[in-house]
Amino acid sequence: MPLKTHKIALDPNNKQRTWFAQQCGYARFAYNHALADFKSALANGEFLSASKLNERFNVAKQAFAWTKTQDQVVANRSIFVNLSAAIGNWVSKRARFPKFKKRGKKDAWTTNNQSVQVEGKRIKLPKIGWVKMFQSLRWTGKLMKVTISRTAHRWFVSITVDTEDTEAVDNSTHPVVGIDVGINTLATCSDGSKYDNPRPLKRYERKLTRAQRRLSKRVKGSQNWISQKRKVARIHYRIACIRNDAHHKATTAIVNKVSAIGIETLKVTNMLKNKKLAKAVSDTALGGFLSKLKTKAETLGIPVTEASQFYASSKTCSSCGHKKKNLTLSERTYHCSQCDVSIDRDVNAAINLRNVAVGHTETENACGVQVRPHAEARETEARKAVWKQQLLPI
Repeated sequence: MPLKTHKIALDPNNKQRTWFAQQCGYARFAYNHALADFKSALANGEFLSASKLNERFNVAKQAFAWTKTQDQVVANRSIFVNLSAAIGNWVSKRARFPKFKKRGKKDAWTTNNQSVQVEGKRIKLPKIGWVKMFQSLRWTGKLMKVTISRTAHRWFVSITVDTEDTEAVDNSTHPVVGIDVGINTLATCSDGSKYDNPRPLKRYERKLTRAQRRLSKRVKGSQNWISQKRKVARIHYRIACIRNDAHHKATTAIVNKVSAIGIETLKVTNMLKNKKLAKAVSDTALGGFLSKLKTKAETLGIPVTEASQFYASSKTCSSCGHKKKNLTLSERTYHCSQCDVSIDRDVNAAINLRNVAVGHTETENACGVQVRPHAEARETEARKAVWKQQLLPI
């Protein structure tokens, strides 16, 4: 049975907001206390396990009266799950040594899923009771994990459900589509459809600059500094929401109309080295778009073919296969000097990516639409025909 997670925005009252913040602080307190014990023991040549760290924390927390009113599952999972995973990654050299958590950064806590109930647009959490949600849970099944987190001024609940196997959707009659991603246009499909890039950072850059300038003039730690910091966080949250909304709408529309997808392999870290395009590339978040596309395609059983990293989809003519040596970013229309074809630059690249998904030797897709193979494939077929003629008896 597949595990699916639904992240839903909460609508808590002031009392519930205070409780959520307390649980985030309790999880951070348990994590930092156990990490300090682990570091001190490691300095003395002793390696403490997660159970031993939890035992030490249970003894030490008796000195703090406020811990008795908190959800103890939050502290246990913070040590057994979060800190244990961080230490395990450090031991296996997958990450650096764990750091202490700070207030206001990645505030989240996980509770006991066995005590959680979901009914419509509300959820019942341990010790706090029913909390309103803006949406109802999409799937039915056994609750496996419930995590409460905060982003800017909003609280969210992430519910992981062990769902039943769903019937596969028959998309064999849909066409194969190649997708070329970019900055000016978020995604261009081989069928000519395009999805706009809202570029929210560019839209809110002036407002964000002003808010950050005001924050820099506040005394760090003061109430004015905290208030201004929240305003900056809300602007960042607004930018992220606009970007994610465009990504989800585009990827959902694409996977609902295709049977296979061809995309390019992007090295976003290399693209960010270009100082003139780094901000625009970061604003577009191409890596996040392709990641969402792959996830949704995998859920529906749609194969995704990635072209090689050095495949020149933009420089190659989709009609005859001729490859240009130079192609500047200012050339938005592809002109082929061999077959004299003129086509939109992004559409030309998308068609080449579609041909990669279809296959070099295949001339028909699932819908029976004719697809011209690449020049290399045509040359190979021509050589085979010549060889057959030479081998035929006279």
